[in-house]
Amino acid sequence: MSGKLVLILGDQLTDTLSCLAAADPKRDKVVMAEVLAEATYVRHHKKKIILIFSAMRHFADTLRRKGWHVDYFTINDGLPDIAAAVARSAAQHDSERIVTTECGEWRLDQDIRSWPEQLKLPVDILTDDRFLCDKAQFADWASGRKQLRMEYFYRDMRRQTGLLMTPDGKPEGGQWNFDAENRKRFDGSRPLARPMQFTPDAITDAVIADVETHFPDHFGDSTPFWLPVTRKQARQALTHFMDQGLPAFGDYQDAMTSADDFLFHSVLSPAINCGLLTPGEVCHAAAERYYSGHAPLNAVEGFIRQIIGWREYVRGIYWLTMPGYLDENRLESHAPLPWFYWDGNTRMRCVSEAVRATREHAYAHHIQRLMVTGNLALLLGVDIKAIHEWYLAVYADAYEWVELPNTLGMVMHADGGYLGSKPYAASGKYIQRMSDYCADCPYSVSTAEQDNSCPFNSLYWHFIQRHEKRFANHPRMAMIYRSWGKMDKGKREAILARANTLLTHVETL
Repeated sequence: MSGKLVLILGDQLTDTLSCLAAADPKRDKVVMAEVLAEATYVRHHKKKIILIFSAMRHFADTLRRKGWHVDYFTINDGLPDIAAAVARSAAQHDSERIVTTECGEWRLDQDIRSWPEQLKLPVDILTDDRFLCDKAQFADWASGRKQLRMEYFYRDMRRQTGLLMTPDGKPEGGQWNFDAENRKRFDGSRPLARPMQFTPDAITDAVIADVETHFPDHFGDSTPFWLPVTRKQARQALTHFMDQGLPAFGDYQDAMTSADDFLFHSVLSPAINCGLLTPGEVCHAAAERYYSGHAPLNAVEGFIRQIIGWREYVRGIYWLTMPGYLDENRLESHAPLPWFYWDGNTRMRCVSEAVRATREHAYAHHIQRLMVTGNLALLLGVDIKAIHEWYLAVYADAYEWVELPNTLGMVMHADGGYLGSKPYAASGKYIQRMSDYCADCPYSVSTAEQDNSCPFNSLYWHFIQRHEKRFANHPRMAMIYRSWGKMDKGKREAILARANTLLTHVETL
């Protein structure tokens, strides 16, 4: 008896997925596949591939236990792409049509939409209702607005979900955003709360071996591997964070320290973005901790804002603007990506620490990404596609729908302010204020014109100077340009000379 072929992708590992809900295990078949194209269109971190493949294999086993027939192709089957897997499975089962949940990336979406002609089978693409704001809703929200600002979108999402809202429709605590209370420097006075770690089982061990066989020269360490790869483990990691990390998350969410790579961050984004957890359940768990008195409002609001605010917002931006968004480069950034983004071999302690953590964990928290590796890429004027592909490759939670707007819009300001009102350019003083990195760095964070001056300081003023025509009249940057203009001419020239030397010898930083 022919039936539907249900395609489940590696970031759709949710048992309530819309395509599963629309199918019948008695007559329909599931297909899942680890394929070369998806693992190599950028050279993904080994741990990222391990996470996805292991979570996929575990999810397939879960479906089988629930009565589904699953055609599962591992990387050892040598299939080049997902279309090849679908074609093989459809032929074996004489399938009448393909049903799938809309995918996250434009590239793959376009491939799937070509399948009716290529595979001679109709394809039903269903809405991904794991997101709290669908594409049409976001487009309606964005329509007619001169500028799109996350804060206003976030407030609408709070009203829609009821999260942290009082019965009379007001935000808890009398304000929408407690970001100003999320900027403490970590001084070591509070015990750290590391994310929960899991020992690989036989399935994960087999995946690690497969990844070392097929992708030996990809970036990153494959072991030790400890991320959750099942729904049960992800739920345990969620509870652990709510108990241990969330109470202090708000105060220290922007802090960095050489003493620990995680501080009070949840490291749940890899599990959320591959589908082991849903954004709704994670946010409701956090809200419950506020109402039960186990976590303060600034922590819970800051955590929820990252998910129903920023995460949903960048997804909306991505689908509203693709494919043209990928070609934006308003600041004309074309410099090569320095090799130390891969090997960490730089005297800049903050950068070497961020790259080391990225290599070891396939993870670095948002301030390391934005204000260390991202800020440096912005100040150097790194080529947009090069830095985009780096972020997409090296982080376990990176999928293009979430990574591209963050990189191109927020980090590189390449969209001219469409996503963020001003560039997140900063000197080394920000890193000094939010971390302990500068104390052990050979560069001096107190100067900008000396031979040993922090590269961030010199490059910051060079960035300000070279983009003066664009930003001098920006209301949020006017004070910076007044300070630059009042600076002694000789000092300005010395700073620019130092910056030009750095730009000429980037690989020696």
